[in-house]
Amino acid sequence: MATVVNVQFDHYHAPNTLGVHETAPRLSWRFDNAPRGWQQHGCEVELSEEREGHTVLSAVSHISPLNTLVPWPFDTLRSRQRISVRVRAWGEDGASTDWSEPARLEVGLLNRTDWACQRITAPWAASAVGADPEHLYRKTFLVSAPVDRARLYITAQGVYEAEINGRRIGDYFLAPGWTAYDGRLQYQTYDITSALSHGTNCLGVRVAEGWFCGRIGFEGGHRNIWGPHPALMAQLEIAYSGSNGRTERICTDASWVVTKGPIRLAEIYDGEKYDATLEVPFWSSTGADTASSAWEPVHILSPLPDAVELTAGFAEPVRRIQTVQPVQEIISPSGKTLVDFGQNLVGYVRLKRIRGPRGHKITLSHAEVLENGELGTRPLRLCKATDEYVLNGTGEEQYEPRFTFHGFRYAQVDGWPRDLDLLASIEAVVCHTDMKSAGSFDCSEPLLNQLYRNVRWGMRGNFLSVPTDCPQRDERLGWTGDLALFAPTAVLVYDCFNILKNWLIDVEHDQGVLGGVPPMVSPNATLPDPVWCRRIPCAIWHDVTILAPWTLYQETGDLSILAQQYNSMVEWMRVLPRNKSGATHLWDPSVFQLGDWLDPAAPPDQPWKSATDAKMVANMFLIHSLDLMAQVSRLLARTPEEAHFQTEAASARAEFHDEYGTANGRIVSDTQAAYALAISLNILQHPSQRARAGARLAELVRKNNFRIGTGFAGTPFLCEALAATGHLQVAYAALLDRGCPSWLYPVTMGATTVWERWDSMLPDGRINPGEMTSFNHYAFGAVAKFLYERVAGLQRLEPGWKRCRVAPAVGAEFTRAAASHVTPQGTVSCEWNTIAAGNGGDEKTEVMHLSVSVPYGITVEVILPMLHAGERRETVVGPGTWSFKSTFRRDYEWPVQPLKAKS
Repeated sequence: MATVVNVQFDHYHAPNTLGVHETAPRLSWRFDNAPRGWQQHGCEVELSEEREGHTVLSAVSHISPLNTLVPWPFDTLRSRQRISVRVRAWGEDGASTDWSEPARLEVGLLNRTDWACQRITAPWAASAVGADPEHLYRKTFLVSAPVDRARLYITAQGVYEAEINGRRIGDYFLAPGWTAYDGRLQYQTYDITSALSHGTNCLGVRVAEGWFCGRIGFEGGHRNIWGPHPALMAQLEIAYSGSNGRTERICTDASWVVTKGPIRLAEIYDGEKYDATLEVPFWSSTGADTASSAWEPVHILSPLPDAVELTAGFAEPVRRIQTVQPVQEIISPSGKTLVDFGQNLVGYVRLKRIRGPRGHKITLSHAEVLENGELGTRPLRLCKATDEYVLNGTGEEQYEPRFTFHGFRYAQVDGWPRDLDLLASIEAVVCHTDMKSAGSFDCSEPLLNQLYRNVRWGMRGNFLSVPTDCPQRDERLGWTGDLALFAPTAVLVYDCFNILKNWLIDVEHDQGVLGGVPPMVSPNATLPDPVWCRRIPCAIWHDVTILAPWTLYQETGDLSILAQQYNSMVEWMRVLPRNKSGATHLWDPSVFQLGDWLDPAAPPDQPWKSATDAKMVANMFLIHSLDLMAQVSRLLARTPEEAHFQTEAASARAEFHDEYGTANGRIVSDTQAAYALAISLNILQHPSQRARAGARLAELVRKNNFRIGTGFAGTPFLCEALAATGHLQVAYAALLDRGCPSWLYPVTMGATTVWERWDSMLPDGRINPGEMTSFNHYAFGAVAKFLYERVAGLQRLEPGWKRCRVAPAVGAEFTRAAASHVTPQGTVSCEWNTIAAGNGGDEKTEVMHLSVSVPYGITVEVILPMLHAGERRETVVGPGTWSFKSTFRRDYEWPVQPLKAKS
């Protein structure tokens, strides 16, 4: 019998269901062990909640086959409400499954009136010049009776860590996370019931500047973008046991005291300086000497403005996810001690079991690569990326930063005590938003497997609170264009729905601030910069308002993300500047465009100078966005808008061809990017044009010896455009090329993440002289989508994966590939391998063995290659594990030969 499993509220994953901002969460569940042919006919949902010490049960039954994003069937939820839900289902025969395990959820504080605390800061904060040390806040209180439950609701304008009675609360890193602070401030909810003791207790909170008022942004950044200094808001609510249900609140107010802590510097870019000689004994315990002059009464600030939403947000928290041990200690040519962790990662270095004299300083400097055997810090620009620890000298010590992070593979250690084993006392801690892994890929080519690992590591490092462009230099900003292009790959690799949903709310807020033009980066750290840095409309980057929600809808089938962002989409299409004469449905040609950014042909110091006409690229994405707007409007039953966008798209496409195309499918910019985009974005009007464009693209790639000729805009589409127009082997030749520029060139150079430039490191080991030279930047990793869909053959055909396809695209010398993906219904996977058929010495004839695993609720089209070119065998299967076998011929040229220039 089928078993109901994984009952889930909206897109939340346990344990991130404490203090959520939901009043009617939709429900989803999956089925294990469903017999073939079984389908849900109906279901019963049971709600359990605690009211005044009693458990109240409610149940709703209805006839429906729906098991994903089922509308909430009960009354809307209230602040602080604690519930659990169980589900059981039955099939056509009426036989019911057992009840599922309960899924639990607790609502946060939904209304501003739920908050009684005041906003507090240190009395010296307003007059502080430059970076200020951390603030240590504390409050003692009495617990007078047995506690039934206790919740701490807390946030900061800055970043914080809280402690109760000397012990840390929770496991979040850099809470409350980064948002557009002028529009939203996120808070967190912690269950601290077990942390309280009878009698006197102490709540302590460390607060540092973080993104809120620390240095952030372009060209070294600015301080105090969203406010002049950090602030704290905390509300501890205690419900005592017993029949009277007495509750008590401990809130931030004038009774709190504050002092400066041992973290003397806490900067996102420059790092953290911790002086253990300045530690405040028992600062978060009842034993602290608060009568000393070091402790001062806090300063009360005005209430948080009504325009700033106080919300739990939707993204998973940033956490310390993994530790990585060092692989070797290196002495550089100049005599510096370097530690290699073997992986370019994002997080920090942890020191353990340190001993040394009081006042001795250990310095940790970070970089992604070595150059001439030394730490390669030039790409960091105006970013020190340095942590310092000053020993207390009282015995064995340990240190790890709380309020900074770095992108690095190597750490230079200065001042290490000579008698300590360095490699035994150091490790790297990997930090990022705690997304669930959503996919896997593996094949018979080891370099491609490393490329896929690099894509995963690059995404992990750049999905830290918001999706950033790079995690190491003086930038780390939420670039909109980078995400717009990478999102279709991102959703295959990790379940990033919630972090992107959360971030898109900030994008829309920043868009409103800029008069309808979306931001280049969000949260908009360019606010203090000149107008040109903030209000320039730009294709691709600003099209994120449409492209990212569309990707999330395609992945999940969840229309709510389109509804959430629809006004943002429409507003961008409204304000996008059109040509004033001539082709009036296309972009205003006077507007500067980034275009195919970082085309390998562009000069190192001028990355916008692509070989492809940037304004033509802008118009391609405009047509694509208009096409999508028509589809989104239809899905949301916005019939007048659908008709409007259909007309706009048709007019723009016709004007595009008048301006840039020929009747035979040639394009003015005769480049790889131009044809890849024209094919993949469905710009061409007739099949014959598409075929000619594909042939020309293949010709250009072969003429270029299969080297990549695309930047950020064209790269995600290059291989797929070739494959879709019948040039699969040319696509594989480009995919597998190892020269520079190519996807595998960085891998052969030892890369463990995806680079910002195709040649971030030159073949001779020197770092590219361009200013923008990151060694961890996910944009070019968008090719991983091609690995899933063509090499392994796993393709989504309908939103939410209700229907998908397994169609291995046999080519090159691949003999095996496998991919899996966690869909809303469960994990779908495929794996194929080939062996020689043994047919009288015909080396091209082989046998493919394919296995496919399909969860309940999904239908898969399986397409296998056959003996004769163009033939294929197609089968449709439902839930279960399936095995297939097919004999076929590798009837293609391999290796594909480049085209030589005629003499």
